[in-house]
Amino acid sequence: MMHKNAFLDATPNPQTTAILEPWRFSIAPMMDWSDRHCRFFWRLLTKHARMYSEMVTTGALLHGDAARFLQFNVEEHPLALQLGGSDPKALAECAKMAEDWGYDEVNLNCGCPSDRVQEGKIGAILMREPALVAECVAAMQQACSIPVSVKHRIGVDDMEDYAGLKHFVCCVAETGCQHMIVHARKAWLKGLSPKANREVPPLMYHHVYQLKQELPQLTLILNGGITQMQQAQLQLNKVDGVMVGREAYQNPYWLAEVDQQFFGSPHPVPTREEVLLKFAAYCEAQISQGTRLQHMSRHILGLFAGCYGARRFRRYITEHANKANATAQVLIDAMALTSA
Repeated sequence: MMHKNAFLDATPNPQTTAILEPWRFSIAPMMDWSDRHCRFFWRLLTKHARMYSEMVTTGALLHGDAARFLQFNVEEHPLALQLGGSDPKALAECAKMAEDWGYDEVNLNCGCPSDRVQEGKIGAILMREPALVAECVAAMQQACSIPVSVKHRIGVDDMEDYAGLKHFVCCVAETGCQHMIVHARKAWLKGLSPKANREVPPLMYHHVYQLKQELPQLTLILNGGITQMQQAQLQLNKVDGVMVGREAYQNPYWLAEVDQQFFGSPHPVPTREEVLLKFAAYCEAQISQGTRLQHMSRHILGLFAGCYGARRFRRYITEHANKANATAQVLIDAMALTSA
């Protein structure tokens, strides 16, 4: 049974609690990283950035423990559910589930290059079938009233010309879908690991800029290679928003200025110490329900990156959070090691 609590899980509810913000800044869906504990941590750093769940396959939702994949903390809004799949009927059912659970958006993954998901016709391989993607998106839109978006690459394998990218986007846009998140690298479906696919293919921002120029009615979000705040802000001169992935995870305190820099928030930037104490309180609440500290603490290892004692902070958590009886005091003790 799930309980409502400031730190606990949302229950299914057809009414979303968040006011949808402009897509100026969002945090990417990242497998094994952007789970609900990580997203709660990020929300302590930025109140306005749009966040995305890890990719969840339609099969996992329709034939598995749906609550396990769909539950989230009410503080996470605005929040999108990313789906992996290629069957229009199944995607439609899952889009309706996303709305019923209170997500603010549902996103179709057309960018993951993993061999494992390719076998199920999920991810970047779908860029070869724009008509199928359009059918999927149309079915999702008919099944729910929340926004439906697509996250995709600029191409796959030898499909790297701008014309192919625009054809894909136009096919999807003909369904009425207005929101595209473009990872500005192509994906190699064979020969490169998912990690290498995030680094080896060159960034081609100019393709995304050209899309926005030629299709100004679409909301286009640029993803890939963004690591600096000024770099992210400059993109808003060319596109509608930016999405940041690895930098948000590996150097999370970078997110602390997002609300001020992108959304004009008048509130002061939270300190690392303030963020950690709030996250420790969250961890205590979760531990009382049976969650192990190590499943939550792994997401904050980069909080003090670049600061005095950062290495000791990471090492202390790594060595102590995995103990069966570990409490949130581990995090507070680790923070003490960062004091000069």
